[in-house]
This record gives sequence, C-alpha cells and structure tokens, in this order.
Amino acid sequence: MEKKPFLNLEKAQEIAKEIPTPFHIYDEKGIRENARALNEAFSWNKGYREYFAVKATPNPYLMQILSEEGCGMDCSSYTELELCKACGISGTDIMFSSNVTPVEDMKLAYDMGAYINLDDYTHVDFIKKVCGVPKTICCRYNPGGVFELAGSEDKVQVMDTPGDSKYGMTEEQMEKAFIELKEAGAEDFGIHAFLASNTVSNEYYPELAGILFELAVRLKKKTGVHIKFINLSGGVGVDYKPEEPKSDIKYIGEGVRKKFEKILVPEGMGDVEIYTELGRYMLAPFGAIVAKAIHEKHIYKEYIGLDACAANLMRPAMYGSYHHITVLGKENEPCDHMYDVTGGLCENNDKFAIDRMLPKIDIGDLIYIHDTGAHGFSMGYNYNGKLRSAEVLLKEDGSFKMIRRAETSKDYFSTFDFSEFKF
Repeated sequence: MEKKPFLNLEKAQEIAKEIPTPFHIYDEKGIRENARALNEAFSWNKGYREYFAVKATPNPYLMQILSEEGCGMDCSSYTELELCKACGISGTDIMFSSNVTPVEDMKLAYDMGAYINLDDYTHVDFIKKVCGVPKTICCRYNPGGVFELAGSEDKVQVMDTPGDSKYGMTEEQMEKAFIELKEAGAEDFGIHAFLASNTVSNEYYPELAGILFELAVRLKKKTGVHIKFINLSGGVGVDYKPEEPKSDIKYIGEGVRKKFEKILVPEGMGDVEIYTELGRYMLAPFGAIVAKAIHEKHIYKEYIGLDACAANLMRPAMYGSYHHITVLGKENEPCDHMYDVTGGLCENNDKFAIDRMLPKIDIGDLIYIHDTGAHGFSMGYNYNGKLRSAEVLLKEDGSFKMIRRAETSKDYFSTFDFSEFKF
C-alpha cells in the first residue's frame, strides 16, 4: 500500500529552487479541513474547544492558522507561553499544562490569564505561594495501574501503564486538592488526564471520557465544586503505516457524546465543557520532509544517504518510529529495491528507514518523508553541528511561503562570546 504525498515532484522541484533541501513543508488546506472536521465531530458540546499542543509544532504561522479555525493553545513552558503572546493569543485561549514547573513559568501563565492545569498535589501550595489561585483551576488525574483497551479482533489493542507515569494525581489527592483550592478562592474546576499515546483505536477517547466523567461525578459529590470542563488531552493517533486505519473523528466524537449523555447528564452536569489537546492528530499528516538523495553505499546492505538527518526528524532514531517514504516522481514504479535510508550523523541509529522496499533511488532524487508535521522540527537538535532546516507552508492557492528559515552556523555560534577566542 502507498500513502499519497500532498505535493508532487514538480512542486517540490519548484520550491527547492528557492529553498534548498532538506525542508519541512506543511499543507494549509489539509490543516484547515482537519480542524473543521474535529470541531464538527464535537459540535454537540456547546463549550467544546481544541487546545493545540504547541510542543508538537511550535511555529507561529501554523498556530495562527489553527487559531483562525477556533483552536486554543496548550502550552507547557515559559517559551511556549511567550510564543502565544507574540501571536496575540492569551487568556483562556491558553491551557497551561506543565510538570516540575519553574516559578517563572507559573507566574507568566497566571499573569496571562491562562487556564492552569496542576500536575501534582504539592502544586496546590506551590501556586498559592507563587501567584495565588485563579478563579478557574484544573487538576491532572492519574488512575494508576495499567490502562488496557482490548476491544474486538478488528480493533487495535491499546495498553499503557499510568502507574509508571510521572504525571497527575491520585483520586484521593484530586479530592483534597479541589477542597483546598475551593477554600483558596477557586470557583470553577477542570479535570484532565492522558492515559495513552498515538492510539489508532477509535474506542480510546470514549473509554477515557467514561473514566473522567465518572470521576467528575464522584468529585462533585464529595467536594461540592462546580466542574466547568473535562479535558481529554491528546492520544488520538495517526496512520503512520499505510495499512493502519485512519482515526474516525466523527465516530470518536459520537462515542464521547454517548458517554456524556449516559454519565453526566443524569447527574445534572450537562453544562460541562469538553476540551481536547491534540498535537499529532492536528498536524502530523499535514507535514512532510523533502530531502535529496546525495550518496549511495553498497556493503553488506544497500544504503541511500540523504541531506536530512535525525537533526531534522528524531523520531525514527529515538523511538524506532515508522515514517512512510515516497520517492517523488517514482510513485508508480515497483518497490523492488531494499534500502536503509540514512542521514549523516555519527550515530548508527540515524536512519529514517531500515530494510525498506522502495523504487530504485538515484542520486539527486527527491525523497518525501510522510507524517512529520508533529514532533518533527520541534524535536530537532544540533548534534554534530547539524543545523535545523527551513519550514515551508504550502498555501491553499498552491503558492508557498517560507515560515522559518534554515539555521546557519551563525545561529549555532550565537550563544558564545567570541571576544575570548581567536578565530
């Protein structure tokens, strides 16, 4: 099976004449259509809001596109908050979900009027001392143990171990936190949890929703607080492999609605707002890396070396993650050559693909690496002095715009004081 790129060889060559490879490229049309489909899937909830996980792709041009489509921003650091401020995004358009939070980060989130999501029970005293308790406050829940979603034979099993996760509070801690925060002046409360990553089962969100909705009912009865929102966070996955099913966001939204109607409405909690914090789902399929084949090697295996490396996309090296590869212009040729597709870092794990069947690749061919729109550029680094590449937006009208230039050696050296050295 093949995945279809959102640009063809001719368009890639046109861009490469102006912006040298490798570069990240994003599909504005796909991003907007996806955001609209998500909003439609949860339109049954009057207060629904997607808070895009900025860490996935922290580019102001892309953030502004999502903001125009009604999305807020999920931040976890001082710098991400500053990035929102630069984009004119503030107040409750921001969800601040941080852990091991520095004082200055918490202060800035408070000063910007963001929704603050406390990761730990000790953060109740922390926020009191640092800035005070806002009128609306959220706490993160960790149920412990193992989260397992078996489903039927045609469903992908989801299993994760919240009990080994550093995030969130126990239910007992949530109860105590709500009581103490209410005594400190909080009036509205939120509940947040993240139990599994990149799930390709449509049952994950409804299952998580059921867990959080039942928790919300118990906490309201025990503490008397008003639950304003329940944040399902992220976890909805994408089909990195062509044989994997796509997440059906309409089905997922309907599954959450059924849990909402069954659990919350009978308890008089039909006004609870549903939030999500999707990063990967929002952007991964709508971003790609375009790189050039610059070397080939024939030893015990066949290798193709690209002008991109793990500095541009760390996921395969770090996690062994799969990213589909298309040789632009050779989409219809047989995949009858087996390659390891590599970068030039002095690390043997710097490989985009291992034993991948592809068409014959010639030096100069343009290689399209799929689904890099989330956790691609953002996880880039400068090991070996490699520089991060440009980001490009393919606009709805077919034109393109560079939305981040490539790094230069001047950027790499910018934090040194060269006055002490003779170069």
